[in-house]
Amino acid sequence: MPASTAFLFPGQGAQYVGMGMGLAGTFPVAACTFREADAAFQRAGQAGPGSLSQLVFHGPEDALTLTEYAQPAILATSIAACRVLAEKGIAPDYVAGHSLGEYSANVAAGTLGFEDAVSIVRQRGQLMQSAVPVGTGAMAAILGADVDVVAQACEESRGAQIVSPANINAPGQVVIAGHAEAVQRASVRARELGARKAIPLSVSAPFHCALMQPAEEALAPRLRALRTSQPRVPIVANVDGRPRTDAHAAIEALIRQVSAPVQWQACVEQLLSLGVRRFVEVGPGAALSGMVKRIARDATIVNFGAPEDLDEVMAACSN
Repeated sequence: MPASTAFLFPGQGAQYVGMGMGLAGTFPVAACTFREADAAFQRAGQAGPGSLSQLVFHGPEDALTLTEYAQPAILATSIAACRVLAEKGIAPDYVAGHSLGEYSANVAAGTLGFEDAVSIVRQRGQLMQSAVPVGTGAMAAILGADVDVVAQACEESRGAQIVSPANINAPGQVVIAGHAEAVQRASVRARELGARKAIPLSVSAPFHCALMQPAEEALAPRLRALRTSQPRVPIVANVDGRPRTDAHAAIEALIRQVSAPVQWQACVEQLLSLGVRRFVEVGPGAALSGMVKRIARDATIVNFGAPEDLDEVMAACSN
């Protein structure tokens, strides 16, 4: 039985000024994708930096890092790359995405229309940003400790505040989120319990923890109102690392992931159990590839975010 291929889509933090510009300048389908994104972006919010593609290609960087703009920017770049691969005859057997990337995965699978996805992730970014006052929350990466140790550090440091594992990315790589003071206490406690390092993250809000519950509640009816189609391939969901094969289940997973931890290690382990041996990170950056290498050391892992990546991806997917 031939090995299966999974497309993986990055989340917030993967953005950089100039991403996707090479794709748009080389492949007409990518340029068309950014034009579609521009139209949907403008419909989703009155205020903003103008053209989404202008922001993606030319910055300024401080605007591109804002949650409201970073999320549709990454999604647009990822889908532009995905459509180029589709034109080249490269298609996934499964898809998954990290946090925001799960929206890209649903577009790739056909659950959501692209323009609807651009609009809803801009709204998602607005809601997540407004759920917690700036400076109230924080996130930190805890390295060199397993999730049980990190969870213990959070439990012992919580007090009357919130702090919990937010991203279980790979062995020895767990991100925590919550109230800023509690995150600081938990970071210190994790070091005391044997973690190698605790790194504060430069983020605008504490994602994937209970502080995001207001954003989840506001986003839920908007997601449920979207027009959907049955996915062409299974989407392995962040909330539990299990595949979704119908549209309703895929949408409910997107709702739950706003305040639930991203079970990325479980997603990759599920894909391996389903026979995936080729992973293509589709979109900007290579953060997910690094995580997969820590979980699936023998897998083939390639990235596609620029024209010069295409030969390697085509070679990997032709075997």
